Amino acid sequence: MRKLFIFPLLTTALLVASSCDKFGDVNTDPTRSSDLDPAIQLSQVQLRYSGDLEINEKLHLCLTMPIVQQVGGIWANRWGQMYIYNRLYLSSLWENAYRQDITDIVSAVDRSADNPDLSNLHNVCRIMKVYEFARMTDLYGDVPYSEAGKAYSGGITHPKFDKQEDIYNDFFVELADAVAQLDPAKDRVQGDLFYNGDINAWKKFANSLRLRYAMRLVKVNPEKARTEAQAALAAGLFSSNEDICSLQHEDVQNSYTDVRGNALSAAFVQAEVQPRVNNTFIEQFRSTNDPRMAHLFRYYIDIINRPFDRQDITDPLRAQIGYNGVRPTDYVWDEWLNPITITLANGTTVQAVNNDQKVQLANFMIRNNAPFLHMTYAEVSLLLAEAAVRWPGNWGASAAEHYGNGIRAACQQLALYPGGPSIADSQINSFISGNSLLPGREIELINKQLWIALLMNGTEAFANWRRTGFPQLTASLTGESNTTSIPRRLEYPINELEQNRANATVAIEALGALGNSWTNRVWWDRP
Repeated sequence: MRKLFIFPLLTTALLVASSCDKFGDVNTDPTRSSDLDPAIQLSQVQLRYSGDLEINEKLHLCLTMPIVQQVGGIWANRWGQMYIYNRLYLSSLWENAYRQDITDIVSAVDRSADNPDLSNLHNVCRIMKVYEFARMTDLYGDVPYSEAGKAYSGGITHPKFDKQEDIYNDFFVELADAVAQLDPAKDRVQGDLFYNGDINAWKKFANSLRLRYAMRLVKVNPEKARTEAQAALAAGLFSSNEDICSLQHEDVQNSYTDVRGNALSAAFVQAEVQPRVNNTFIEQFRSTNDPRMAHLFRYYIDIINRPFDRQDITDPLRAQIGYNGVRPTDYVWDEWLNPITITLANGTTVQAVNNDQKVQLANFMIRNNAPFLHMTYAEVSLLLAEAAVRWPGNWGASAAEHYGNGIRAACQQLALYPGGPSIADSQINSFISGNSLLPGREIELINKQLWIALLMNGTEAFANWRRTGFPQLTASLTGESNTTSIPRRLEYPINELEQNRANATVAIEALGALGNSWTNRVWWDRP
């Protein structure tokens, strides 16, 4: 994996249209350039995917990471942790991505389509378009796809909602065709913040995405899932951590207008009280004697809004109470703990009060320049392990071998974070041998490891939990909860329902009896 250091914030005229009609009959925006460089649009979309604070704060910190019970305990986590309904948060991705990122990547694909000098750029943009739309459809279900982002180029101000099944079928076609057309002998891709124009790396990324999306279908269309997974393997997947698709953000404190830093880190850092680790997550590490536990989970004496200046008190506190986080139904101030006096390495004593006694994610995970891992070799290996269990045959290695490779890669990828640990091979080997696949529990054990490997990618962890049912989570219901079950999708926003009513109504009817509810299921999400 090549580390990328982002250049200063792009300043392009990127006023864009959402999927719905916000401009009446006006199909040409006088403030938008008619000749934008698609390479600049690609850069902007890549950077904003993990650098946009508005989207990433609500998607990861407030909703998906708490829903899958990785973190919790603070006010910002309550929406996902305790299922407290907030329509603005559920709408955030839709309202922002359709206005900016989706319109830009659709435009970039269109602008580069007929230029033989931009063949590779065009196909990289096609892959990025699939990746962008996958996040949208996985969270909402049926969405505008084939007609989305066409308000200015095609005059389509009320785009239809494509069925998720049709969208997925097109994903597989687009990814396969883009890979077939990518050619290292053709144009060098400018503006690429993921792989700096490395065409072979983009092929592996596209094929690995194809595997991810194939495995989404294991319940709704297992034969299609198997066929596409085998095709992705044959075309060439990630084969080591060197292939990881990531973006190494700059070491700047992100804001709602500056997208250079890691937006999820910014969301953590700006919280007055830092999120705590959920006890459900901690128990997975504790019960398996996971060597990552000591590195990922730390006790700190907090300093409000200055997490990197806080005092690490892990060793002496752990010696007294082990690892303690927050229960799924609790805020950090619930289950109040009395102060504990501890002695630090320098001989001084300090009082660890209630908040100090609830473990947090280590500083290296939330640094401003922490990488956002879009897709990893660990994920690819674990998905292949699952495929080998589901469909016996030639998957390049046995399920056990892929499973071991996935765990090893997930342990080693922590070193990709600035200040992250390098876990000894001996520890990793011991962990793998002590946690081998058990007959009848293979799918469960594989996907519990994916739950860990996808830490800091809440939307993907949420998708993987929905498609497999693992880990088995107990709904964290409280008196504040607005539902009796764990949410499974995001709701269409009011603006879309009002301004694209006819098309949105069709999509809602297709959802069935529960309609546009966050407890309803998208097409591939089956019991």
